[in-house]
Amino acid sequence: MTSFFGSVFWLLVTLGVLVTFHEFGHYWVARRCGVKVLRFSVGFGRAIWKRVGRDGTEYQVAMIPLGGYVKMLDAREGEVDPALREQEFTGKSVWKRIAIVAAGPGFNLIFTIAAFWLMFMLGRPDIAPVVTAAPQSMAARAGIQPGDRILSIGGQAVGTWTDAMDVVSNALLGRTPLVLTVRGGNHQLRQVTLPLNQLPPDEDIGQYLDQLGLQPSPPPAVAATVVPGKPAALAGMHVDDRITGVNGQPVDNYATLQKLIPAEAGKSPHLSLSILRDGKPISLNVDAQRVALDGQPVNWVIGVGAPPTELVTLRYGPLKALRASLESTWRNTTQTFNMLGKMLTGQASARNLSGVIGIASVANASANMGLPWFLQFLALISLSLAILNLLPIPVLDGGHLLYYVVELIKGSPVSEQAMIVGQYIGLALLFSLMGLAFYNDIHRMLLS
Repeated sequence: MTSFFGSVFWLLVTLGVLVTFHEFGHYWVARRCGVKVLRFSVGFGRAIWKRVGRDGTEYQVAMIPLGGYVKMLDAREGEVDPALREQEFTGKSVWKRIAIVAAGPGFNLIFTIAAFWLMFMLGRPDIAPVVTAAPQSMAARAGIQPGDRILSIGGQAVGTWTDAMDVVSNALLGRTPLVLTVRGGNHQLRQVTLPLNQLPPDEDIGQYLDQLGLQPSPPPAVAATVVPGKPAALAGMHVDDRITGVNGQPVDNYATLQKLIPAEAGKSPHLSLSILRDGKPISLNVDAQRVALDGQPVNWVIGVGAPPTELVTLRYGPLKALRASLESTWRNTTQTFNMLGKMLTGQASARNLSGVIGIASVANASANMGLPWFLQFLALISLSLAILNLLPIPVLDGGHLLYYVVELIKGSPVSEQAMIVGQYIGLALLFSLMGLAFYNDIHRMLLS
C-alpha cells in the first residue's frame, strides 16, 4: 500500500471509528433519557445498508465513511406527533439535554482511556531515551553529550524516547527553559538546562525541533557481527572490536563509520582501521569491497554489523495498565489545554495546528509501526475530539452546552434568533480553524 493510499485508508478508519463512537455516546444516553432516536448512521450520504430496529430506530451504513450522526425526534425540525411528544428532545429537562450533548465527548474520553489501557497491556515497543546532539545545536551548546540517557525532564520521569519528546515538544510550544536529568557514559548524574526561551517566536514545532537538535544516539561503532569471507573478517577483525578511526579520521559511533567507509574507500579501497580490542589499541588494514545490486555497484562495505538499538517495551498487567492509562489521559489533557492557552495568549504559534492531511500522515505511520502505536494514536485523536467538541463554539457540543448553561441561569431557553446568530459565528470560527490547519499542512508539505 502506497503512502498516499495508506494515509487515506487509515484516516478513514480513524475518523470512522472515533466519530461513530462519539455519536454512539449521544445515542446511548438519549435512549436512556427517553428521547426517540429516528436514525443512527455510520457514515454520511446515501445509505448502502439499512434496517429498522424493534425500537423504531433506523440503523444505516452510508457511502461516505467519515464518521456518523444521530437524528433524534426534535420539534425544531418539524411537527411532532402528539403521541410521541414525551419522547421529543427539546421537551426534556435541561439536565437531560446536557447529559445527551455531553455524552459524545464523554464517550471519546472513555475510548481514550480504553485505548491507552489496551496499548499498555499489549506493550508498546520503543527506543531507550539515549541521546546525542546535532553539531552546533542548542542541545549541544547546553551540554548534551553522545550516549547521555535522559532520566527525567522537568522533574517528570521518562522511560522511552517518545515519552521524552512528548514532554520536550510541549515545552517547546511555550518556549520555556527545561531542565533534564541525564546519566552520562561514565554513569555520573548531571543536570542540563535547555534554554528554550532563546528560540525565536512564531515558528512551528518542526523548526523548533531542528534548532534544538536533540536526537536518539546511534549505536557505538562496535562490530556486533563480522561476516565470514568479507574484508573485515579477512583482515582479522573480531566480534566486539570497537572501531575508533578510519584512515586517521575519528569514529565516535556507527553512523559516523557508515559515512567514513564509503567516503574514504572512494579515494582508495585500502583502509587503515584503528581498533580497540579488550581495551588495547591495534591497527588493521582492510580492503573495502563494493557491493552490487542488480549488477550495478552501489556502495563500499567491509562486512561488519551494527549492535542493536536499545529497545524498551512498556507492558503492564491489567491494574497497572489502567493506572498508566489514566495518568496518560490526564497528562495529555493538561498538555492540550496548556497548548490551547499558549496559542490564545500568543505564547505558541498557531502554525502548530494540524488538519486532516497531518492526521492522515500520522495515522499511516503509526499503523505501520504496529497495533500498540496505532492504539496510542487513536487515543490521542479521540482525546483531541473530546476537547475540541467541548469548546464553547456554537455548532459544537460545547456551544450547545453553553446555551443550556445560559438557560439554567436565566430560567428560559436561548432565543431562536440568538441561536441562529451563534450558529453563523460558530461556523465562521470552525471554518477559520479548519482553513488554518489545512494551510499549515500544505505549508509543511511544501517545506519537507
